[in-house]
Parts: sequence; C-alpha cells; structure tokens
Amino acid sequence: MSKIDQYLDSNAVRFEGELCEFLEIPSVSADADRRDDMRRAAQWVADQLRRMQLTTEVIPTEGHPLVYAESPTVPDAPTALVYGHYDVQPTDPLEKWTTPPFEPTRRDGNLYARGATDDKGQLLTHLKGVEAWMDVVGRLPVNLKFLVEGEEEIGSRALEQYIAEHADRLACDCVVVSDGNQFAPGVPAITCGLRGIAYYEIHVTGPNRDLHSGSFGGSVTNPANTVAQILAKLIDNEGRVTLPGFYEDVVSLTDRQREQMAALPFDEQEYFEQIGVTGAVGEVGYTALERRWIRPTFDVCGLWGGYQGEGAKTVLPAAAGAKFSFRLVPNQDPAKITEALRRQLDAWCPPGVKIELVQHQGGPGVLVPQDSPYIEAAARAIEHAFGRRPVFTREGGSIPIVTTFHQQLKADTLLIGWGQEDDNAHSPNEKFSLADFHRGIKASAKLWEELGKC
Repeated sequence: MSKIDQYLDSNAVRFEGELCEFLEIPSVSADADRRDDMRRAAQWVADQLRRMQLTTEVIPTEGHPLVYAESPTVPDAPTALVYGHYDVQPTDPLEKWTTPPFEPTRRDGNLYARGATDDKGQLLTHLKGVEAWMDVVGRLPVNLKFLVEGEEEIGSRALEQYIAEHADRLACDCVVVSDGNQFAPGVPAITCGLRGIAYYEIHVTGPNRDLHSGSFGGSVTNPANTVAQILAKLIDNEGRVTLPGFYEDVVSLTDRQREQMAALPFDEQEYFEQIGVTGAVGEVGYTALERRWIRPTFDVCGLWGGYQGEGAKTVLPAAAGAKFSFRLVPNQDPAKITEALRRQLDAWCPPGVKIELVQHQGGPGVLVPQDSPYIEAAARAIEHAFGRRPVFTREGGSIPIVTTFHQQLKADTLLIGWGQEDDNAHSPNEKFSLADFHRGIKASAKLWEELGKC
C-alpha cells in the first residue's frame, strides 16, 4: 500500500478541488427546477468512473438518473457493490448559511457546502480509492460495482424499482455504504445493526359535526379523548409496548454486547445537554444508548383534533387523529405488528366512534454479524487510515435502502461513515472535515485490498 498511500498524498490538493467541483452543482432532487443540474451531477459521477476505466452507464428513470459502473473482472475475487447518492437536500433557510451553500468554502479544517458530508464528499472517497489503484497498479484486487442514485433525499423510488428488476446484475458479496457518521471525533465506527420501522396514523371520527363541549360533553364519546386514551394504552409506565406478542421475537442482548456498549465513550448527561433536556424516561433497565440502538420503541409523531386557534373555544371535535411509529429490532416482523395493532384497536374502540388505521412505511431491522469476514476487512482498512480500530455500533434510525439490499441481494452491508454528528447534514452550514475526507480515501483504497483477501 505504500505506493498507493504516496499517490493519495501527492494528489490530495487535486482531490479537494474535484470535491469542490462536485459540490458546486446544485443537485437538489426535491426541486423540479433543478432537473438539468441533477443530470449534470449524474454525468459528473459517470465521467469520474469512466476516467478510471470502469464500464459506466447513466440510466434514465422516470425521476433522476442512476449511474451504474463495473470494474474489470478479477477472477476468483469477491465482488463489492458501492452505493452512494449525488442528490442533496434543499438549502432553506438561506439566511442561516454563513457562506453560500453551493460555493464550497474552507474554514477551520472543514469544507462547507450543501452535500459536503451527505453524501458527495463520502461518495467521492470511494471513487478516489479506486482511482489510486487503477493509476498506480493498473487493476483492482477486488471486483467492484457502483450504484449511485439521485433520489435518496426524496425516497429512492427509481432505485428500489431498479434493484427489484436487476438483482442478478447487482449480485455481490457485500455492499459498501458511506453515508453516515463516526461514533465521535477520532473514533471511527462500523455500524452493524439498524432498527426497522412500522409507521401508522389513526383517524377517529365521532359525531357528524363539532359539538358544544358543555352541552354535549360527557354524553358523547369524544374522538380526541379516544385518541389520547389509545396512545396512552400502547405504552406502559415502564416504557414497554403493550401490544400482545410485541416482544416475542426480540433477541435479548448478551452480557458481552452490553459490556461493549457500556465501554463506548458516551456520556449520557452530555447527550441530554446537547439536545436541551435535563434527563429522560424510557424502557426501564436500559441505558439511553441501548434504548436508541437495540430496543424496540413506540413514539407519537403527530397529533391533531379540535380547536387550534388563539384563545379558547369550547368544542368537542367531530374527528381527531395521530401519527405514530414503532421502531423495530432485528427479527421483529412489521406485518405481525400491524396485525396485532389492528386487533388491539378493534378491542379498544369505544361505542360512538370509528377508528381507521392507515399504514405507512414498514421495514424490518438489519443486523450484520461482527464476525463477518467483510466486517473484519473493513475494520483493518479503517485502522490503517485512522490509526485506531473502529468501534462497532448500531443505529436507531432506519435506512430503507440498506434493508432493500439485505432482502433483495442477500449481502452483508458495510456501513462505514466518515462524517461527524455536528456536520449539519440537512441543516444550514453543512460541512465535512477535510482530514476525514482524506482518511476516508485512504481507508477506501485499503478496503479494496482487504476485501480481495476474503
């Protein structure tokens, strides 16, 4: 790797310049007026891949283009699929940006621009890791496929369809995704587990019009009261979900797993202070980190019903509703949760109202075994670049495309993000540490060598 590392060092300034070129393209997928910029960003990625002698195709879709590429075949070597996205979030509110979002600016060792960390900077680390091998050695030690989309920020509809229709073309041993964060500054991480989700809303309807709460209160079932009662019943005073059978597929943490989590450099009180609270309640017997990563949860996400204007209005609302989600851990089945929820709502529905359940997105959790050879290869590559072995973490949120890869391609996913929690992804003044950008490139170049040994 010494010659490749030397190549990376000698080309570092050029790499930063090319990242700035990429970031100057305002590829906001949610903005219909940016369709030309979206095509320009897709073409920019394709040109990079072609320059590295990868067979490359820009694939039109009903939405924004996909970019697909394959490296020259290496017989008997594993195949990795690298996923990323070239689209970015809208920039509003513009007045909160210190410098214009599409004019990349260096400050305090960071590069500020929309898309810097999410995901253009992180995607480019893998392109440059490939470039180093092709320019220095003339070939890769592993088979690579790239799949880069332009709709990650708006739901990945075109990509989901493409994967379903082209699973054979995308077949691989592992998927590499860098679209996230390290555990902390100087503490790189590999994410080995993601929670799933089951998201719903309920609509409760009662009388045929809003009623005077004095004249009718107590004699008519109140839809807003009913919503509140149902939501309260779904979780008990110890933070446990009350749906029958909800926990029957949950795998308990081993003592070793809890010890590993407790050893991470995480300060629970500092975490609370960062989000402006003095403490929190949750499932009894678990730490905040365990509740975030490896325990299922129930949360109300929105409520409505009745009078919302200024002052008082004594009204008994004709309808009310709520949006809520269950975060699921691996082995829990969203379909089973939906079935149990429907039965429970039928049992809890009082006379005088009707309850309609609307089901939104749902997907199971994902867990990659830490003893996977691909996980260990990634750990060695990260240690080479960052100077310390990564910690193994989980993520409380859901990444739907990772679930899709897991289900459709049956491949382990390596979630190896180079960002930091304070990179302001989706917010004004998004940034990416230039030191982490270069460490990410170095880790990527080493990763291809380590995967080739698997």
